[in-house]
Amino acid sequence: MHGFELDLLPVTHPGVEQKATWLKIRQSRPDYIFLWGWGVMNSTALKEAVATGYPRDKMYGVWWAGAEPDVKDVGDGAKGYNALALQHGAEPNAKITQDVLATLHAKNQGTGPKDEVGQVLYMRGLVAAMFAVEGVKRAQERFGKGKVMTGEQARWGYENLALDQKKLDALGFAGVLKPISTSCQDHRGAAMARIHTWDGKKWNWSSDWYEADQSIIKPMIKAAADKYAAEKKIARRDPSDCQS
Repeated sequence: MHGFELDLLPVTHPGVEQKATWLKIRQSRPDYIFLWGWGVMNSTALKEAVATGYPRDKMYGVWWAGAEPDVKDVGDGAKGYNALALQHGAEPNAKITQDVLATLHAKNQGTGPKDEVGQVLYMRGLVAAMFAVEGVKRAQERFGKGKVMTGEQARWGYENLALDQKKLDALGFAGVLKPISTSCQDHRGAAMARIHTWDGKKWNWSSDWYEADQSIIKPMIKAAADKYAAEKKIARRDPSDCQS
């Protein structure tokens, strides 16, 4: 569709043995490598790239292959490696990160390593925790502030998140996320991502925001959902159940 030729090179789980794969790469010398990796497979691929002499700045990883544990053991050898980040990546200077350091770690009340605060996986967990809290708070706006929410009420909250820029700024997530609004029909709320690049010691943003091509993705989601619903004999929710 976009003029690329694609070679698919499978790696046997868990991915610690990639010699044969990188022999093929050394022979074919592709213009780019897209690393659809997970866990130890990622650092192994980067080490093999170093050994093979494949330029790391021509390598792009999926978001499962773009956190500190994927590159820190390779260090300078991974310099130039690019990876996809969703609505968040390493954000050591974000207000929420600084708040955590000042409120918890400065008082020796942190429950994890201080140097991980602001890293990719930390921010991913922080964002997930924020969504969990804000979904319940959103439900309480409709069903009663201060009340314990039922599962159905909490679901309504998660399906009606309304996190605009003003709200994100107030929560300390400026620069971490773009606004997100969910619905019964759209549980994702956003389809944006950025590229960040490893400089040997830390990740740095190296692209603007990209939006996924929904003309390709939405039919795939629908087909997968229809297949799952048929296999599990699940009835679709009635339109009236999706009213906000």
